Amino acid sequence: MQKNINILNKRAKFQYEILDKYTAGIVLTGTEIKSIRDGKASITESFCEFNLQNELFVINMTIQEYVYGNYYNHAPKAQRKLLLNRKELKKLEKEVNNSGLTIIPLRLFINENGYAKLVIALAKGKKLFDKRETIKDRDNKRNLARIKKDFN
Repeated sequence: MQKNINILNKRAKFQYEILDKYTAGIVLTGTEIKSIRDGKASITESFCEFNLQNELFVINMTIQEYVYGNYYNHAPKAQRKLLLNRKELKKLEKEVNNSGLTIIPLRLFINENGYAKLVIALAKGKKLFDKRETIKDRDNKRNLARIKKDFN
């Protein structure tokens, strides 16, 4: 019926230390879900924030306009509400307010029922030396893989 949609935030693991993950639903309109099914979405520069009514919204997520969506089309960078259990929302809000952590989206996918889901993470920003260490580890793994390949 449809191809597998899996939109990743590749910069997230480099810029943040991920502490906890949650899967949330998203409130979307018809043209938004059609654009996501076409793979025309990006979550690289997005983040999540609570509003005054303690509802969680994803901000700066880009879903491009649907090609055939005439005047019913949506705004590409609109705020979109995330759906989580009340207990999870309270826990996330407490962590963000008390310890200064950030909520970032990691992956946008469509589940087997056809609903768009967003994997969000409670994350802590990395310092510059942590990023350098990540780069060094990645280079070392790459070099080891080359050496192993030469010996086989």
